[in-house]
Amino acid sequence: MDLVYLDNNATTRPAPEVVEAMLPFFTELYGNPSSVHRFGQRARQALDEARGRVARLIGCGEGEVAFTGGGTESVNTAIRGLLAARSPRKRIVISSVEHSATRELCHQLAKQGAELVEIGVDSQGTLGLDALRAAVTEDVAVVSIMWANNETGVIFPVPEIAAICKAQRVPVHCDGTQAIGKVPVNVAEAGVDAMSFAAHKFHGPKGVGGLFVRRGLRMQPLLIGGPQERNRRGGTENVPGAVGTGVAAQLAMDHLGDMARVAALRDRLESGILQRIDDTHVNGRRDRRVPNTTNVGFARLEAEAILLLLSEQGVCASAGAACSSGSLEPSPILKAMHLDPRIAHGAVRFSLSRYTTDREIDLALEVLPAVISRLRAVLPVGV
Repeated sequence: MDLVYLDNNATTRPAPEVVEAMLPFFTELYGNPSSVHRFGQRARQALDEARGRVARLIGCGEGEVAFTGGGTESVNTAIRGLLAARSPRKRIVISSVEHSATRELCHQLAKQGAELVEIGVDSQGTLGLDALRAAVTEDVAVVSIMWANNETGVIFPVPEIAAICKAQRVPVHCDGTQAIGKVPVNVAEAGVDAMSFAAHKFHGPKGVGGLFVRRGLRMQPLLIGGPQERNRRGGTENVPGAVGTGVAAQLAMDHLGDMARVAALRDRLESGILQRIDDTHVNGRRDRRVPNTTNVGFARLEAEAILLLLSEQGVCASAGAACSSGSLEPSPILKAMHLDPRIAHGAVRFSLSRYTTDREIDLALEVLPAVISRLRAVLPVGV
C-alpha cells in the first residue's frame, strides 16, 4: 500500500541531507562544544555554523539565535522570560487561536497570578486588530501571537501587530513554527522582539527548537545551570540536532520557491474535495494562508472516524494539532472561530510539503469520497 503523507504540520520527513550531516556528530565528532580542546572546538565550530544558517533563514544576527529542546520550550522560554523581566507588569495578550504550547502555558500563568487577555478572531480566522490595539497598553508584560495558524494555515499580519506593540513599548513574541520554510520570514523586517520555532516542521530533526531574541531585549532564561547559548539556555547543546537544524534551514532557503508547486497541489486537493464530496467547507480564509495547508470540514461527521478510515487506506492526515489528537471535541481553534459545530466536528487538516507528489494527491482524491460516503451512510452525526 502506498503511503500518502498529508500531515506535515504535525511533523515533516527529515531531509536526507539533514540526516547525513548529523551522523558524524553521533559518532566520531562527539565532543562537548564547551570544551577548550580542539576536539570540543570542532563541535563548537559546527554549532556556530548551524546558528549562522538559521540566522540567515530568519533575517537576524547569529548572536540572536539560541537553540532549545523544541518549539514548546522556546515558547515557554520567551513568554515566561519576558513576563519575569517585565515585572511588576503581569498582563499577557495572546490570540484566541494560539497553539496549545502558548494557550495552555498562558492559562497556567493566569492561575498563578498573571492577567490574560485573549484577542478573538472572526469565522475566517482573521485577528481583530482594533481589539488588539485596545488591549496593548504600557502595562502589558508581553504579547504573543503566532505567524501562521497550525490548523487553518491562516497568516497573521505580524508587522502590523509588532507596530502596535512597539508604539506602547511592549515586547512581542511570535510563534513562527508553522511559517518557517513555507513563506519568507524576516524578523528584522517584521519588527518582532522574539520568535520561537521547531526544526522538525521544516524537514529538520525532532527535539530541537530555536529562539530568536532581539539583541538588547531583557529576558530571563527558563533553564538555568550553565552559560550555554549566551546564558539563554543552560545545558550542553544538542550538537547533532543543531547541525541538522542548520542544514534544514539552508535547504528551506534553497527550496522556498518550491512552495508555489506545493500551493498548486494543495489547491488541486482542496478543489477536488469540494467538487467530489457534498456538504464540505474550507475552514479559514483562503487568500492569506501558508501554501501547504487546507482545513476541510465534512459536515455531520466526526473527524476521528474519517482519520481512522483514511489511515486504513494509507492516507495520513490530522484532526488539527497533533498535540490534541484523540479528542472527540472540536479543536479550541475551530471553536474560537465560532464555526458551525456540524462542520467543526468533521474538520480534517491536510498539510503538504515539498516532498508531496502528484500521485499522493491523486490517491487521496480516490480514497476520500468513498470514505465519506461510507461514514455518512452508517454513522451520521447531527442533522
